[in-house]
Amino acid sequence: MSHRGHLLSLRAGHALREAFADGYSRADLIKDVIAGITVGIIAIPLAMALAIASGVAPQYGLYTALIAGAIIALTGGSRFSISGPTAAFVVILHPLAEKYGLAGLLLASIMAGGILVAMAYARLGRFIEYIPESVTLGFTGGIAIVIAVLQITDFTGMTIDKMPEHFIDKLIAISSHFQQIDLGSFAIALFTLAVMIVWPRLGTRIPAHLPALVLACLLGIVLSWQGIDVDTIGSRFHYLLPSGEQAPGIPPYLPTFDWPWNRPGADGQALGLSLSLISELLPAAFAIAMLGAIESLLCAVVLDGMSGKRHSANSELLAQGLGNLITPFFGGVTATAAIARSATNFKTGAASPIAAIVHSIVVLLSLLLLARILAYIPMPAMAALLIVVAWNMSEAAKSVKLVRSSPTSDVLVFLTCLSLTVFFDMVIAITAGIVLASLLFMKEIAALTDVVDITNNPDFVHTKPPKNIRVLKIRGPLFFAAADRIVGELSTQMVEVNGLIIHLQYSAYLDAGGLSAIKKLIDHCEKNKISIRFSNWQFQPLKTLAKARGEASGALAASFPTLDDAIEDALKKGTSYETR
Repeated sequence: MSHRGHLLSLRAGHALREAFADGYSRADLIKDVIAGITVGIIAIPLAMALAIASGVAPQYGLYTALIAGAIIALTGGSRFSISGPTAAFVVILHPLAEKYGLAGLLLASIMAGGILVAMAYARLGRFIEYIPESVTLGFTGGIAIVIAVLQITDFTGMTIDKMPEHFIDKLIAISSHFQQIDLGSFAIALFTLAVMIVWPRLGTRIPAHLPALVLACLLGIVLSWQGIDVDTIGSRFHYLLPSGEQAPGIPPYLPTFDWPWNRPGADGQALGLSLSLISELLPAAFAIAMLGAIESLLCAVVLDGMSGKRHSANSELLAQGLGNLITPFFGGVTATAAIARSATNFKTGAASPIAAIVHSIVVLLSLLLLARILAYIPMPAMAALLIVVAWNMSEAAKSVKLVRSSPTSDVLVFLTCLSLTVFFDMVIAITAGIVLASLLFMKEIAALTDVVDITNNPDFVHTKPPKNIRVLKIRGPLFFAAADRIVGELSTQMVEVNGLIIHLQYSAYLDAGGLSAIKKLIDHCEKNKISIRFSNWQFQPLKTLAKARGEASGALAASFPTLDDAIEDALKKGTSYETR
């Protein structure tokens, strides 16, 4: 199948079908099991940390990894993608959890899943490619800043009863509580951060966050023996036993089905379902869907480059939509493909989406068998882990390179998206970024369209035209952003001339704005008794003229297949030619 065919195809399980069609052997299964176990072990602490950062209990991150990870793997269009909770969503989900509780977050995820499915059936997968890098770097950089700031309280052990909603207010609240820094928590956070920075230099293939969290747990235990208590998952989070008693940490059993709106809202009571609530959540759901689409398809493109395989963009969107439609009914939060985990999956030898399913099984076993051990992880260590995740997702090196070497328009888009993400929200940032990038792009393209006098250019004009007839070449697309300016330039060429010949071989696009401008030019020429001819219309402009019919009759009547034909007609008729 061609690359375009992959982009446009829409079949659930495209990647799995393709892997089996290529021939799936026992050796491939062994590779998938090894890769799945590796990625599953990596995903366990990350899933919990990202759930906490999103404002919900850690088990909901595990539910996301095990349910959405399996559903998206079975139905997806990218062979090596690993889906689950990701850092990109934190900036959207955390405010949702604070305002609407777990129920609101889950309901927004379902709505986003529906939007993703609609995008898949509308075959919009390939249009995600048109979002410029300046936009993606801008909002991922902004997300990274917000995530890092949100971790300062756990990193330092300070307690803020109610974190303000706006970024500046958050900074003010944090700065006013610096005297509350807990030295034990701060020490564990710094120690975890140091291990994560130094560990990769040892050359081992074990991911840095695993030894960092294990050593942080041991350090936390040692400090507790010295009478220094540090907040842990077990002390922060609790669940109800069948007897009605509270137990520390995360529940060691499978997630249960429940209607998302029956789960607790911000006040601890069932949120309920209403049209007004859906209306309130719609902007956040749209932002989740857009971000999920961008993240998953960027991940698929990265994996294509690493593996030489081709993903199906629309099948991947469909899978992401299905995953986010189903998972919230079991308590899982928003999911999308994670680039770091997916790259690790490929590098450790994965051969098919079976590896992602094995990853989900590993997460499931950890939930059932390791819940008590996971309760000992210190919260400052999780904050340090998330700060490293934020740094990695920011792609700071790329951002610095973009600011230093890219055109001013790209830098403006990047800074706008970053600022709007930090100070407002993702909905505004994505919308404004794409609109601004589009406007600046149109401005640049419009500037490339110009008018050149070729009357005396022998490369184009092989026969000298009649006196007082000027031959002009239009270079570039005649679309709404450039058309009026070009017609204005053509009008300035009409001084002391009896006719114009417009050569259009190098103008391959004409839209309604360009068509309107051409009609104005013809009307102006008729009013001033100036003959006008067109030559070498390209296919798309001719198609636009044919579709316009009556509105384009003047242009079609004055059109010739070649410049030589237009000049020959001018020589025969002189200046007596009139458009009809």
